[in-house]
Amino acid sequence: MKDSHLYGVRPQPTNGQLLIPRTLKRAGVGVMILSAIALGAQQARALSALNIVNGITSNGGVAVSKDILYGDESLQDLDVYYPKSLAHAMQAQSSIDDTYPMVVFAHGGSWENGNKEDYAFVGQSFAQAGYVTVVMNHRKAPKYVYPKYVEDTAKAIAWSYENAAMLHADPQRIAVIGHSSGAFNTVAAVSNADFLAPYGIKPSDIKAVVGIAGPYSYDFRQFSNARAFPVDATPDEVMPDRQLKGRQPSYLLLTAENDQIVHDTNTIKMTQALKNYGATVETGVIKGASHATSIGAMAPPLRWVNEVRAQVLTYLEKTLN
Repeated sequence: MKDSHLYGVRPQPTNGQLLIPRTLKRAGVGVMILSAIALGAQQARALSALNIVNGITSNGGVAVSKDILYGDESLQDLDVYYPKSLAHAMQAQSSIDDTYPMVVFAHGGSWENGNKEDYAFVGQSFAQAGYVTVVMNHRKAPKYVYPKYVEDTAKAIAWSYENAAMLHADPQRIAVIGHSSGAFNTVAAVSNADFLAPYGIKPSDIKAVVGIAGPYSYDFRQFSNARAFPVDATPDEVMPDRQLKGRQPSYLLLTAENDQIVHDTNTIKMTQALKNYGATVETGVIKGASHATSIGAMAPPLRWVNEVRAQVLTYLEKTLN
């Protein structure tokens, strides 16, 4: 009997959910970070200048336009978070001369769980730091298997690139960020030019990619999340470290020091593959971080837990500004 460890190395709870550390539960953030997806009807809408302004609501000291469509399928929608100064100017219909750097974020959840609402704290966190921030949904396994969720990620990235000007963001200063399976999605969507090509965008059109605790290189067939992949697929056919194509942007790949879910060999192998291909790659370890807190510490009540926010913001400041 094959073991059911997630991402090739370490055990997960028997119910298939990620462990939420007590620090997260005490802060009331655990469910928000890694809850199961809610499959209710969505109030999604297409993008227009009017609904951007009318849809803005205050949230976490910044503002957000919710449930904007980037595609026609279920769960192909996203939320856009705005820095406070930008939101005020948009609501007042003031002249806006500045453009802002942009972050596009893909959440984790083993390709089966999670949604953009769970990760509002990420959108708020980056918007508070001055970034127009897109937090996206994607179609979920087991109904939708690879490459569907990667295609959704590429589509959302393309949407963000194409609509950046309307959002007062600079399309030349876009970073794509993902955590866990979302890191797989973002790295896969950008590093293989075939995913962005249908939209007339190249990997090098994206300024930077940040992967946090991503499973980029493992034999999924031995583990419980195998149902997120086609039954006859092999790692050579789907793992991002074996699918590089096109001139690459810069990368930051972070591992969590105390990760019990995703082994650091994933980052080691992805880094080596990118470097062999000629890409610029930086790596880092998030000291004291578990798999969950490697993203959870983006939230204001948990920023003391580890330095992930500071590490990512330092990198973005260097690469986007």
